Amino acid sequence: MNKYAGISLFDDLLAEPLNRLVEQAMDEGRVPVGYTCSYVPETLLSAGKLFPVRLRAPGIAGTELADTYMSNVICSYTKSLLEFALGGAYDRLGGVVFTANCDHMRRLMDNLEYLRKPAFSHTLDVPHKRGGPALEWFTEELKMLADKMSGHFGVSASGADLAAAIRSRNAFADAIRAIGDLRKQEPPLITGGEFHRVMIASLVSPKDLLLPLVEDFHRKAVERGGVGPYRARIMVAGGELDDLSFIDVIESQGGLVVADRFCTGSLPALDPVSETGDPLRAIAQHTLGKVLCPRMMEEFDEREEAIRKTAHEYSADGVIVQAIKFCDTWGVEGSTLTSALRSAGVPVLRLEREYRHGSEGQLRTRVQAFIESMGK
Repeated sequence: MNKYAGISLFDDLLAEPLNRLVEQAMDEGRVPVGYTCSYVPETLLSAGKLFPVRLRAPGIAGTELADTYMSNVICSYTKSLLEFALGGAYDRLGGVVFTANCDHMRRLMDNLEYLRKPAFSHTLDVPHKRGGPALEWFTEELKMLADKMSGHFGVSASGADLAAAIRSRNAFADAIRAIGDLRKQEPPLITGGEFHRVMIASLVSPKDLLLPLVEDFHRKAVERGGVGPYRARIMVAGGELDDLSFIDVIESQGGLVVADRFCTGSLPALDPVSETGDPLRAIAQHTLGKVLCPRMMEEFDEREEAIRKTAHEYSADGVIVQAIKFCDTWGVEGSTLTSALRSAGVPVLRLEREYRHGSEGQLRTRVQAFIESMGK
């Protein structure tokens, strides 16, 4: 497949936990705030001089220190974050915002508070259902976070300032969405690996500083021919995925990733936040609606239908459902989701993996067999 040379700029931004754009923003007096889950609203962490940075552990070699404090049946994402934290990788962050979404993340929070307490920390309590009462609850949760950030960092996280952050966020999301839509074409103008790099870079960089790179990538991408050759159009769904090589391996076997619905993916996270009414409520409503996570009760049918509709919209030939080993939420739902999609006539491959990519040969073999099973 073709590969746009400028994508190396995004590779550079993803090589370290805190990249050069983060360093530039800090030199300008701005404050990075780390977060660990898509239920933490980036827009709220963009108030005033603050900007959000999703925590990653790029290039991690092992979790020997974290293994001392966390069980061997804890997911390797949280253990990798603890390993990096104990090594000082996140010490320059102004703080960290967590969610109490699963026991694994709670153990990460507990250990950080005890072993390397952040300068500022807060845990959001996210409801397990959506609807009116849940929206009121989560709006109040965000207000408590906003008040706490205002007191600690001296920023305004409400009213006109927050409304401005929403407008900036929506404009940036439009730019990312325009790149993602290039995958709908036949042939697509970008690879899934390229889009994944742009998307992850948007989660770990100050968005205003990243925007010129995003716009340049889009401008040059629309001027080139379609990518190819490829054997099948693939959609990837599931949990946390910031490993760049995972998508690359799929595409090395001829499976072009044209759509995504995973925690760190684009859909439906790029939908706009409402710019009318109470900004906090608008952010709460967007956050509860943007992530199709198995932790949400009584929504399995909605999640399964959303994946089918997305696969159809992007003309995907099959779906790969991936999750990190020992993930409680996706580990339980993965089997049921796979069966439901197959019953609906959607070819599905279910993959369990570690946060640190280490079994490339096995992944290649399984993806190749999956593509061949679809007659591609």
